[in-house]
Amino acid sequence: MKRSLGAKTILFPAPVLIICSYDANGAPNAMNAAWGGIACSEPPAITVSVREPRKTYENIMAQRDFTVCIPSEKYIREADYVGIVSGKKEDKFKATGLTAVKADKVNAPYIQEFPLTVECRLMQTVRLGSHTQFIGEVLDVKADESVLNAKGFPDVEKMKAFMFDPATGSYYGAGKFLGQAFSIGKK
Repeated sequence: MKRSLGAKTILFPAPVLIICSYDANGAPNAMNAAWGGIACSEPPAITVSVREPRKTYENIMAQRDFTVCIPSEKYIREADYVGIVSGKKEDKFKATGLTAVKADKVNAPYIQEFPLTVECRLMQTVRLGSHTQFIGEVLDVKADESVLNAKGFPDVEKMKAFMFDPATGSYYGAGKFLGQAFSIGKK
């Protein structure tokens, strides 16, 4: 029998997404956000949800561009840190030692040390209550050569991405390969 837990934001797994943007003076900022995912295939689009008081909200509204970086387990401390402190009070790149690199397709930085970057242009905003959902058209995806598989796509096991458990506020590793999607169910 299942027990009701009430209306909560519990959806497993939640990705660890580091949203990067520039402020009005061109200073880079990064924010850890688990509220996001794929929104559309054509055009390719992803979503991230941010509270209005955050510097990232202000930056995306002004610049209309952002990147979403996927950190590896190696950088779990830095990824967590950029979600703890406010970009209004601290230079997160200076504090963490992470490297901000200007994206090629959008006016936003990305984090050099993280293996995957998605460059997005703001398509639409949806005010949902405590958060505003930013829908970004994907203009480019960049991946470190070291995390690509033989077909040239990011390999989950090589990336060593991690996920967030919204129920307990914990991080977990991505796990092992279980089977090929759209195939294993045919057996």
